[in-house]
Amino acid sequence: MKDGAPQAARLKDRAPQSARLKDRAPQAARLKDRAPQAEGVDSWFIRLPPPNVNWRGTADVLRQVAALNALAGTAVPHCTVRWSGDDLEWFGCPYFVVPKLDGDVLRLGPGEWAAPLAESEVLDMGRQVMTALAGVHKVDPAKAPYLGHPVPFKDDVERWDRFYERAADPECLARVPDCRRRLLETLPADAPVGIFHGDFQTSNLLFAKPEPGSPPELLAVIDWELTGIGATLNDVGWICTFSDREAWAKGTVDRPMFLDPETLMTLYVDAFGDPLPDLNWFRALAAYKFAIITGFNLSLHRRGKRVDSSWEVTRHSMTPLIDRALELLG
Repeated sequence: MKDGAPQAARLKDRAPQSARLKDRAPQAARLKDRAPQAEGVDSWFIRLPPPNVNWRGTADVLRQVAALNALAGTAVPHCTVRWSGDDLEWFGCPYFVVPKLDGDVLRLGPGEWAAPLAESEVLDMGRQVMTALAGVHKVDPAKAPYLGHPVPFKDDVERWDRFYERAADPECLARVPDCRRRLLETLPADAPVGIFHGDFQTSNLLFAKPEPGSPPELLAVIDWELTGIGATLNDVGWICTFSDREAWAKGTVDRPMFLDPETLMTLYVDAFGDPLPDLNWFRALAAYKFAIITGFNLSLHRRGKRVDSSWEVTRHSMTPLIDRALELLG
């Protein structure tokens, strides 16, 4: 991204006099007040596309704006968009600005802030999370026309073919063709369609730190890069998969888990209220997708295109994820 000084100067014309650009990292630059943190002091996050990419898909930050604006007036905790636009005068790219919230994403690993919480507190957090998700899915998608047409259920399966073909360690994905066939044979007929988040899991759930005597409060569902219109229950399948011990390799690394899938699904069904199809198909699709995503990202890592050694650990779960998907499909 280009030097942010000219853009910061223009933004300060709209922001409080004491505001300054704290950092200029793509996706989450922060406009922060010079004064010490205190009541009434404004602090902002600026979301920008990554540099040197086409402003489409996940790099189209205005898709996030569409989803966030559609949540206005609902009980879903979210960041309210203060400014947004595609006027290149400001940053040379589309942008949006939201208030900075004082909290942290849900961290459950050893030594993390949520690790010592009581079971009752974690259950209350889960109820907040799944109630918020049901609230997202209840929003009329007509409020977000910028997100386009619904993704067909069949496309939700077939879109991963090209990533499967480029995955590293293909022997770990040997059962992918069988899983793909079963998913297509059992496509849900009456599943709800609406606005989905696209990456609904613990690292995108922003909580206030716990206060004595009360569980942490969900402040916002964040990071809407993958939002769209389509099968909303994919979000349920996604968060369940990341809390499903049967989907992950044993003995490689101890993955911190949120509530078990059955509890998460029960909380969601209670919050949604209306009858729903079998949620296991969406859990299977999530496991199928993440196994392929892992193989593809492992390939990028090994070729030096997007270096991240954590995929060398996650690779051990590629086969268990596919096995779990097939088990859920019956």
